[in-house]
Amino acid sequence: MKVEFDEPKCVAAGQCAMVAPDVFDQRDDDGVAIVLDATPDPSLHDEVREAAAVCPAAAIRLVEQ
Repeated sequence: MKVEFDEPKCVAAGQCAMVAPDVFDQRDDDGVAIVLDATPDPSLHDEVREAAAVCPAAAIRLVEQ
């Protein structure tokens, strides 16, 4: 799996960082998400899929490899 993130779409809701904290975080200054691991370990794939599903801005795209 590869995580693609469309930063301009992000509304800083923080859902991704709450659901998958090993893969996503938020910048301190504006709350916009950042990807910590664009190719997460398979053990994290379910969390990453959930994070993408709950993103209110649909800013997370997953490429299954």
